[in-house]
Amino acid sequence: MEYAAIIVFAITTCVTPGPNNAMIMASGLNYGIRRSLPHFSGICLGFPVMVIAVGLGIASLFEQYPALHILLKLIGALYLTYLAWKIATAPVSGIGESRGKPFSFLQAAAFQWVNPKAWVLAIGATVTYTVISDSYVLQVLSIALIFMVFGAPCILLWLWFGASLQRLLQQPNTVRSFNIGMAALLMLSLLPVFSELYDQLGN
Repeated sequence: MEYAAIIVFAITTCVTPGPNNAMIMASGLNYGIRRSLPHFSGICLGFPVMVIAVGLGIASLFEQYPALHILLKLIGALYLTYLAWKIATAPVSGIGESRGKPFSFLQAAAFQWVNPKAWVLAIGATVTYTVISDSYVLQVLSIALIFMVFGAPCILLWLWFGASLQRLLQQPNTVRSFNIGMAALLMLSLLPVFSELYDQLGN
């Protein structure tokens, strides 16, 4: 295995915008770092578990049943659209005092399974950086560990950035505008997914 290549892949994909980062950043602004830690932990542990599951067999189901992959992608895209709406319309009473609740650990971990970017990364990493051999299971576990170790600081950076904006965005209307912007960013990250779904369902 090319560990250096996997590390670079993990860092670049985890630090770039996507559903997880948009949502953890919004959580940091609205709830602060401490209340967002379960959300953060759910991402950091939930995605590596997903990598292991995909690497050890779930991906083969999609090869046998392509419709299952399309269905899961559609459900994920619709759910993320719903979450974008929830972020944009979240009631805000004051900085750090949003009346909603941040994601729990289990919610954030389960969210990975409807996150299109997570599926792309999990499948892409296991297909690209593994070879079929006696050490295949160890390779998959190593990839999951790399994502956990090197992905966590990237996600924490987004959480910290969101929380740091609390000092700049002091008015509820400004926080609401930020939430709308994060919802828009979330929807922008879904455009390739909707485009692919349109092509797949149109054929």
